[in-house]
Amino acid sequence: MSDTPLVCAVDSGKQPKKLYAVGAEFSGPVELYAAAEKVRDRGFRWWDCYTPYYIHGLDKAMGLKKSWVGLFTLAGGLGGLIGGFLLITITSVYVYPMDTQGKPYFSLPGFVPILDLLMIILSAIMSIVGMTTVNFLPRLHHPLFDWDLFNRATHDKFFIVIEANDPRFSEKGAIDLLREAGGTNLTFIGDEE
Repeated sequence: MSDTPLVCAVDSGKQPKKLYAVGAEFSGPVELYAAAEKVRDRGFRWWDCYTPYYIHGLDKAMGLKKSWVGLFTLAGGLGGLIGGFLLITITSVYVYPMDTQGKPYFSLPGFVPILDLLMIILSAIMSIVGMTTVNFLPRLHHPLFDWDLFNRATHDKFFIVIEANDPRFSEKGAIDLLREAGGTNLTFIGDEE
């Protein structure tokens, strides 16, 4: 049995059997910013703001912490540097030593370009791996894509969506909070099984 999407207005009286989230539209960036602070202050953790452009300070208003992607990048860079160093050292000094113009077997200045490239390439690859891991990607379909109004999030609309798997989520509480914060077009987003 396949899941069929159900997106319906809160005031319609209809509700999906399997609720994913409650969403609301806001009239502009100032209203969205204030609403984000209210949602953060209520202790919600699984929610997000969707805007057509970057709003300075919105991440702080949402209470977001620094991303873990930087640690993936650091690990990739160090792995590339150490792995390249070991590879060059083992092959140049122990496996295939070659006396070139009386230079020592281990000549660090000649190895710097290779080490730099390996460090950059592996840190870039690990940044991509970290980004996909932290963001739970790939996800080919998201329930929000069934919300017709949500298509305008990349053009001129501002949204807050509170997910139903949040520990503090209750339908009435989330709806009341979004209404109190100035949200319009409150919508249930879910699946009709």
